[in-house]
Amino acid sequence: MGEYEEFALALIDQLSVEINEEREITAQISKVGQDQAFKVRFEEIDLLANKIFPVMAQKVLDFTGISVPSETKIELLDLVELKNLKGKKVFPPSESVSFVDELFTNVALEKIDAIADLAKRDTVKFLVYSTYAKSYISKISTTYGDYLDSRIFLNKFVLSSYPQIILHKQGQPYEEKFDYVNSGYVGALKMTILEEQIHAIQTNLHAINRKALVEVNEINEELARIILALDDTTITKLSEYLQLPEVPEEFPLARRANLFFVLNPDTFIVRVLGPDVMTYTKVTIDPKISEMIPQLLDIYQRWLKPIQIHHAAFSTMEGMAEFAVQNILKDDKDFQNYLINYAHTDITAYQIRKSMGKDFTEAIFSKHGSDTYRILINNPPTTRELKNPNIYLQRV
Repeated sequence: MGEYEEFALALIDQLSVEINEEREITAQISKVGQDQAFKVRFEEIDLLANKIFPVMAQKVLDFTGISVPSETKIELLDLVELKNLKGKKVFPPSESVSFVDELFTNVALEKIDAIADLAKRDTVKFLVYSTYAKSYISKISTTYGDYLDSRIFLNKFVLSSYPQIILHKQGQPYEEKFDYVNSGYVGALKMTILEEQIHAIQTNLHAINRKALVEVNEINEELARIILALDDTTITKLSEYLQLPEVPEEFPLARRANLFFVLNPDTFIVRVLGPDVMTYTKVTIDPKISEMIPQLLDIYQRWLKPIQIHHAAFSTMEGMAEFAVQNILKDDKDFQNYLINYAHTDITAYQIRKSMGKDFTEAIFSKHGSDTYRILINNPPTTRELKNPNIYLQRV
């Protein structure tokens, strides 16, 4: 087996937990279908979602003062389609879009040979975007919905399976327990549609986030090209200095890949300097590393601005959605039943959960009320402001 096949297998292996969860869900649904006593039927997800959509849209308008765009539509996706969608949210530079689409499709289908061919065809892109494939696809079974380009996408596989599995696990009589489980199902859809409708009104933030990620990916591709072009002597010295696991010389790609994954700024800079790097204006690196890769400091410095823009925009978008759900659905019985029966928590525990984006949104809301969402969309915070809302409040 060649190096490229090894890389393809390793990538799929990193997703084994997710893949096993998907197979377990499929097996459990099959078990439900074989139980002749299980005669109850949940409403089809598309019908229920379309009933919930206008109700949640009105609540979004009431809470934020912003209408959900009329062109916003709901689409149901199966597992492979949802994994392909995740590839579209990587936001690579235009010349890498088709590669990323192919990579995510073949990872979703677990096509080892096709993944290996992609790694061989363009190793630079494979090194950069295989990390996205792992991190994005590994969250599919906990992803109820997503948003992109005027479309709210619902995870049909998970949302239509969980109610049946949960009710079946509770045992007979199914009819007596149906209303409670069904209420949680409705609550899950309310939460998901509401979250994605909030994302649908964040047009300016989406544009800022997309532009920043394209720049980050361009820089990561540049770093991958530099590392792949290093001579064997430098590779050996760097690997020893960084105390990387030994890789035989007959696997030159693996040696360089290990180095790329370690020196990737998303990993290296954050690990060395800590999360506060998101507020820095300048980075420094070990002079010995810089001596072996002279371009590295400039790459890290150029990476800092777009990654901070992305971090601030993404955290704000997610925080706005969390804050809206927490406030709009706090007294909703279906949502409360979802938390207890599906998420294994309760409204009290849910409300005290902390996240930088949600806490920031709450701080702005305490002063600006319903104008908060329009303010945040039109005037995104910086990473420093995200960490210290008072700085932002002084500016706006």
